[in-house]
Amino acid sequence: MDSLQTLINRIGMARLAAMAVVAVLIMGFFAFLVARAQTPNMSPLYSGLSLEDSSAIISELESANVPFQLRGDGDTILVPRDQITTLRMNLAGEGLPTRGQVGYEIFDQQSTLGATSFVQNINNVRALEGELARTISSLARIKGARVHLVLPERELFRRERKDPSASIVLSVRGALSNGEIRAIQHLVASAIEGLSPQRVSIVDDAGNLLASGTEAEGVGAMAGQTEERILSYENRLRTRVEDMLANVVGAGRARVEVAAELDFNRSTVTNETFDPEGQVVRSTQTREAQNQSGAAAGQVTVANELPGASGDGAANGSNEQGNSAEEVVNYEISKKTETAVTEAGALKRLSVAVVVDGTYTDDGAGNFTYAPRSADEISQILTLVRSAVGYSAERGDSVDVVNMQFAERPELTPAGTGADAGLLDFTRDDLMNGAEMAVTLLIALALLFFVLRPLLKKVMSPEAETLALPATVEFGSSQTLDAEGNVVMMGNDGQPMTPEAAAQAAAIAQSNWVEDAKALGEQQLQQLKSVGTLVEENPKQAALIVRGWLTNAA
Repeated sequence: MDSLQTLINRIGMARLAAMAVVAVLIMGFFAFLVARAQTPNMSPLYSGLSLEDSSAIISELESANVPFQLRGDGDTILVPRDQITTLRMNLAGEGLPTRGQVGYEIFDQQSTLGATSFVQNINNVRALEGELARTISSLARIKGARVHLVLPERELFRRERKDPSASIVLSVRGALSNGEIRAIQHLVASAIEGLSPQRVSIVDDAGNLLASGTEAEGVGAMAGQTEERILSYENRLRTRVEDMLANVVGAGRARVEVAAELDFNRSTVTNETFDPEGQVVRSTQTREAQNQSGAAAGQVTVANELPGASGDGAANGSNEQGNSAEEVVNYEISKKTETAVTEAGALKRLSVAVVVDGTYTDDGAGNFTYAPRSADEISQILTLVRSAVGYSAERGDSVDVVNMQFAERPELTPAGTGADAGLLDFTRDDLMNGAEMAVTLLIALALLFFVLRPLLKKVMSPEAETLALPATVEFGSSQTLDAEGNVVMMGNDGQPMTPEAAAQAAAIAQSNWVEDAKALGEQQLQQLKSVGTLVEENPKQAALIVRGWLTNAA
């Protein structure tokens, strides 16, 4: 205890407190590093889950002893990043998440023995609804879906049959386009026998009617398809022209607007043409006949029965003889039949407006002067635009190119080359790396100012009051107290030393101790420099050594 008290008195309470604080800080830092190394990086396993799915997934994770965290209202589950793929595969094998829907696995969970046809039909409808809801929820813009099907059964001895129908409630991200709504309608209609896409009604989670699900909707759907087709055609032409002009006048220095008029009337024209000059003999038929007739005596004929007929002629008789020829020629007239079918969507008229910015000249002092483009350059741009859009004067197309100065001048330097380009474009990884570097720097500064600096200062500047003990040890003297409580230096012969001798002995002892302390300090400083040099030359080995210390400490 005397030695401990002497050591404490020698070090001093201030230094002892500083050393205790530094030790606590170092221990806390290493404890943080160990905890940080042992804590896995958590990433979302699933998000937007229902409470039923969250409960089922958490039960599976607890049974597998997998650490997890909950976010939000329990709809997001975080697990270690390196186990996400394995966990998703295992949960998929268990049919999770179900999204609150029951699919075809309902037939695996129930026994068909003793089940009535009514129950089987209900399970079939439930399975269809669940599978369709899962398929719709897999789309990028859909967060959740519920499907209701009406599948009427045809009664016996009844000719009329009711068509099936479907209603869908969607939870969407943003707003769905007409094309996406029609895609969902056709998806559901193709999965149900006899279901028409026009009989699928769709409502979003805000109560907005996206598709009415009536037969009369076909007219409105056709109008929407027409508008989308026009917009798609105009956007395609505008993008093509802007990309071409960006390589000519620079990015952002040209604006293009396209107005297209399409003909959506579908017509079929059949035309038959006969050419009278193109006669061709198809067939020829020739017929020849020879006639010979006569009347004998006493024969009753028409001639001798007429009034006033002579009986002599009848008595004498008469002979008649003649030849006849008949030729029939059939001709085929050339005929030409043409059928022209005009599909909907033909281009009737096209109008294109192009605005091009001028040029900017740098005077060397950072000031830019605007100058309009020449007429030849505008004419060349006009020719390029006409060729790109398929200009036709017969349709009445119009293409105009105008040179005007833009209200906001575009960037004159390429993207990413400016002085402030991307200066604040930090990602999440950049922020985390910066935070780790800042913490490491603070810890290094704390070690430098609160550990190394006090130790070096203590070694290089020893206190005078701590030199009495080494002096006595050096010369074999001792200390004692007189009757008044004063410290008296005793020599080797047991006699008290004079003040001059005691001061001389103390000075000699102090000089020797300072030399020893300087030598020890230089040796420690040299060791620190050697360690720093080794760390700089072998950073990977140093990192492995520190990692081994952390592992042993853990």
